[in-house]
Amino acid sequence: MNDSIVRVPEPKNEPVRGYAPGSPEKASLKAALARMAATEIEIPCIIGGERVTTGKLVDVTMPHRHSHVLAKAHLAGPGELERAIESGAAAQRDWAAMPWETRAAVFLRAAELLAGPHRDTVNAATMLGQSKTCHQAEIDAACELIDFWRFNPSYAQGLYGDQPVSPPGTWNMLELRPLEGFVFALTPFNFTSIGGNLPTAPALMGNNVLWKPAETQLLSAYYTYLVLEEAGLPPGVINFIPGSGRELAPLVLDRPELAGVHFTGSTAVFRALWQRAANNLDRYRSYPRLVGETGGKDFIVAHPSAGDAELVTAIVRGAFEYQGQKCSAASRVYVSESQWARIESDLVDTTNSLRMGDPTDFRNFMGAVIKERAFRNHRAAIAEAKASKDADVIAGGETDDSEGWFVRPTIIRAHDPQFRTMRDELFGPIITVHVYPDARFSQALHLCNETSPYALTGAIFARDRAAIGEASDTLRGAAGNFYINDKPTGAVVSQQPFGGARASGTNDKAGSPMNLLRWTSARTIKETFVPPTDYRYPFLDEE
Repeated sequence: MNDSIVRVPEPKNEPVRGYAPGSPEKASLKAALARMAATEIEIPCIIGGERVTTGKLVDVTMPHRHSHVLAKAHLAGPGELERAIESGAAAQRDWAAMPWETRAAVFLRAAELLAGPHRDTVNAATMLGQSKTCHQAEIDAACELIDFWRFNPSYAQGLYGDQPVSPPGTWNMLELRPLEGFVFALTPFNFTSIGGNLPTAPALMGNNVLWKPAETQLLSAYYTYLVLEEAGLPPGVINFIPGSGRELAPLVLDRPELAGVHFTGSTAVFRALWQRAANNLDRYRSYPRLVGETGGKDFIVAHPSAGDAELVTAIVRGAFEYQGQKCSAASRVYVSESQWARIESDLVDTTNSLRMGDPTDFRNFMGAVIKERAFRNHRAAIAEAKASKDADVIAGGETDDSEGWFVRPTIIRAHDPQFRTMRDELFGPIITVHVYPDARFSQALHLCNETSPYALTGAIFARDRAAIGEASDTLRGAAGNFYINDKPTGAVVSQQPFGGARASGTNDKAGSPMNLLRWTSARTIKETFVPPTDYRYPFLDEE
């Protein structure tokens, strides 16, 4: 189609399946769960399209049943990393030379494969390997990743089509080239969709990518890669290299060919990557693009006019869905004395009633936290609150690691607004509430803005429009995604592009053209149709 100007299909957000009792989708998903739980697989590295086994194995287990091994994964080392870099460089020559719509077609096909024949498999892998309920897996591993793969080609089309003005006699063009080198994608355990988007967004723009998924997300990452292979992704464009970040990241950051880092994870790790890159600036061919979405200490501020039922629902869903293991999860609440008196009992009772257990039991609202280290950190934070005179544990507080890494949804009331659990990210099912005097709403807003170094998500609950305006203004820098009368989680591709600033990352907004632009290097081209033939300008003809 060299003689056509094509347009990608108009993207639509993928509808979320309900998995209601007796529904065909519920029966199909349960069958996939049973098959996957009964089969232990082997996960190789995939380099240049070849399955590479290293013999350095790690068990991939269920967080909610940590004795159950789902897979054994081969970890990459320096040798596999070297092969992957060479393979990616070779693959990029043809990949970058393809028409952009040919690259886009790979991901559009991947979206339809995930929406159809691969949906149950990737959802089941997410439920078993990351302890997500069917709803949390569906909105993540299916719908959000499908949305990324549908909308990113549309955004790319817009970026490529945005051309400069050409006055008479000239033709000005803007070319968006891929970066010179490779992109290193480090993806987290908590979102299968992030695992799929971080390597594919740069690849769509013509780059080659080294994808290192978190060890605790290897099952769904592997099945995601298989979708990309079936969709026609050429070998070597994205090389799949499970491995130790502590071992591989320094080797990658020291390579002159490094062109970019696409990262989601902890603030501490991202800062370490940035520091390593800064120390290597004199060896890089180009300044690498560092794009990161990191931690959060996400807030809900409730004005005295806020509705009681909607606030309780937002706290419970925002803090405890997926065990609070979302960068966007609510983890601190500022609520007025009058409202607290009305909602405390209902909030505590609702929290204590939440069912927790194996996510294959669809009656459970929560699963287990991801691994032992997270479990121990959460247990320590709860113990600290129980022992402190500045805080009280008013709901939950129990932990159990006998079968899985289970932490009961926990509410801490902090009498001191600077108590540690009001400031530090815990990344678990723990939320801390500070109660402020009704007349000190403005002070509560400033306290919220200044307490935490993060600025990812936050919410204001109020029926008073002036209070909403004041909160929006005071908290303008405190959240990259700000919600009015809604929980601070649940961003949807194309509707709420996601990302935050301060210690929460570079705010490059996954699910928008802003992110894709970071993986390109622009070249301006000017053609003059009739060039001048005399160097002299009119002003030189002095009278």
